[in-house]
Amino acid sequence: MSTPALTGAEKSRLRGRGQTLEATLKVGREGASPSVVSALRTLLATQELVKVRYTAADRDEREALNARLAETTDSCLVGAVGGTALFFRPRATDAASGA
Repeated sequence: MSTPALTGAEKSRLRGRGQTLEATLKVGREGASPSVVSALRTLLATQELVKVRYTAADRDEREALNARLAETTDSCLVGAVGGTALFFRPRATDAASGA
């Protein structure tokens, strides 16, 4: 599966949906450890849109973590504000039915 390409309008719509979400994954000092990547993959498989909260990372670290998590989970970083980031990956069944 490849990273989904989203238009600006799609990202904007997803960010709007993400405002009402609670952070379902918290990332601490360990950063993008294998367990965090695995948890994010699992969440993306069931929810499509996942909000992540960073508890112990500065701005530059969060930027690098966002890029790494998006790459390793084949997801798209929809937006990041402060200590939270929003990741999107369409469900496999949605992608298969559209092809």
